[in-house]
Amino acid sequence: MTIRLVQADDARLFPNAETMESMNKMIACCGINCETCEARIATMKNDDKMRVEVAKKWCEMNHTDQITPESINCTGCRVEGVKFYFCSHMCEVHKCVAAKGYETCGECPDKNSCKKVGAIWENCAEAKGNLEALNEAFKLGQKI
Repeated sequence: MTIRLVQADDARLFPNAETMESMNKMIACCGINCETCEARIATMKNDDKMRVEVAKKWCEMNHTDQITPESINCTGCRVEGVKFYFCSHMCEVHKCVAAKGYETCGECPDKNSCKKVGAIWENCAEAKGNLEALNEAFKLGQKI
């Protein structure tokens, strides 16, 4: 049996309030984890080849030819920086959250019957769990 000792200041395992807030901000309004979003990864790596691949994939998924490699730039839905145009200007979930004055759909009492966010949750089950985790953190006094 091997026992691994962990330092109490290991921010990945025992994050402080600042680290938690930063991690929480990487959860989009709908619950998708921006850390794993292909547009954000391509942006952070400044990877033009990945932008081409993502644009092609997203065009096929969304039945459009309007997503170009040049449009694949995003730092995250709820953090400062460049945003993917669809997410910042056309996303019905983002618009709804802003109109209601919420940070995320997790704050909305109608979230479980909402067709807008429900469509996302159908395709990304992790998103609903992310919002539930954020709500728990909020109840414990951490910022969303």
